[in-house]
Amino acid sequence: MSDSYFPRWRAQTGGARGVVAPDERLPWPQMFAMGVQHVVAMFGSTVLAPLLMGFDPNLCIFMSGVGTLLFFVVVGGRVPSYLGSSFSFIGLVIAVTGYDGHGVNPNIPIALGGIIACGVAYTLIGVLVSAVGTRWIETLMPPVVTGAIVCVIGLNLAPIAVRGVSGSTFDSWMAIVTVLCVGAVAVFTRGMLQRLLILVGLLIAYVIYAIVTNGMGMGKPIDFSIVANAAWFGMPKFTAPVFDPHAMTLLVPVAVILVAENLGHIKAVSAMTGYNLDRYVGRAFIGDGLATVVSGFAGGTGVTTYAENIGVMAVTKIYSTLVFVIAALIAIVLGFSPKFGAVIQTIPGPVLGGVSIVVFGLIAVTGARIWVVNKVDFSDNRNLIVAAVTLVLGAGDFSLKLGGFGLGGIGTATFGAIILYALLCRKPAQEAAV
Repeated sequence: MSDSYFPRWRAQTGGARGVVAPDERLPWPQMFAMGVQHVVAMFGSTVLAPLLMGFDPNLCIFMSGVGTLLFFVVVGGRVPSYLGSSFSFIGLVIAVTGYDGHGVNPNIPIALGGIIACGVAYTLIGVLVSAVGTRWIETLMPPVVTGAIVCVIGLNLAPIAVRGVSGSTFDSWMAIVTVLCVGAVAVFTRGMLQRLLILVGLLIAYVIYAIVTNGMGMGKPIDFSIVANAAWFGMPKFTAPVFDPHAMTLLVPVAVILVAENLGHIKAVSAMTGYNLDRYVGRAFIGDGLATVVSGFAGGTGVTTYAENIGVMAVTKIYSTLVFVIAALIAIVLGFSPKFGAVIQTIPGPVLGGVSIVVFGLIAVTGARIWVVNKVDFSDNRNLIVAAVTLVLGAGDFSLKLGGFGLGGIGTATFGAIILYALLCRKPAQEAAV
């Protein structure tokens, strides 16, 4: 790559191997098509996360575009990545706001203060990494720790998903139908359709729900009047934060999870592109942290680099960072359409709950996958104890208070895994003497 702050993107056709590097670009019509594909890839999760927390999904789509542009500027266009709504915040946001899973969350301002505090902590970690490197992070959070933390997020959210579809027998059965729809797309389709399994499965379940309720009179029908009454264009609805000390202390630990997540994504992109991106890790953390702060001040969720979009890059072998500028601009345009937001609001609760069951389960399995990919040795009692204790603390939502400071299940499990691994670390001299 060039020594200037931004690359000088060279026009490319993909070459014999079809690979487009981060500092290259395709002809503009193809770049636009790729940008649309990345928007579609992030869409399902970036919409689902705010819905589960009671945030305005339209605003969160808008802020995902703003955050991606901010990230692009901070990393100098060197790291190909899209920033979307982070699932790491869901459990704690629900905990601090007391959200019941229906409609708009009335306590969003309290959550926003905590999200901003987390973004500030994340940014400061990025500044530290820029100064001293990433070795200390990799020492504190080896694969056994990061895998356990990611797994805990999914397990901690599991009761929320199940409670959300237990209101009636009809809701429970529709949730099962939704799970089957997503599973069928995941197993029986191929290519891009399979990569969009959550979105496509949700759409199929949505159609089935509409037929059964609006058409056959069972359950609660979908109210399409809100779509008809919504304007095509309008300003996003911003919300000001409230800085509550309790919410801030609960949400700050999420920064540790975002660090582990972002570091893993950058390592994956480095492996795929053949470019060593280690020197940009600190700036990537800063960009992600600042994007989370900006989103929080506007009324949006915390953001993070998206595995869905990394998956698209792996399939297409197009890593041009300019694609993400196009995707971000498309997301911002969508954020100015209240009608688009109204369509999202018509998604039935049982369908959303069924998708949540799948998504939270996939998060848990992703943690286990980290163990498998990194060949974590569970014959080592230290790894065994760290993983076992972390999973139970998180799944059981073990809360811990010390004075005015409190941690929920995810926070306790996160710090517990890091501290426990460090405490159980054997010294080389002791190992040699055995």
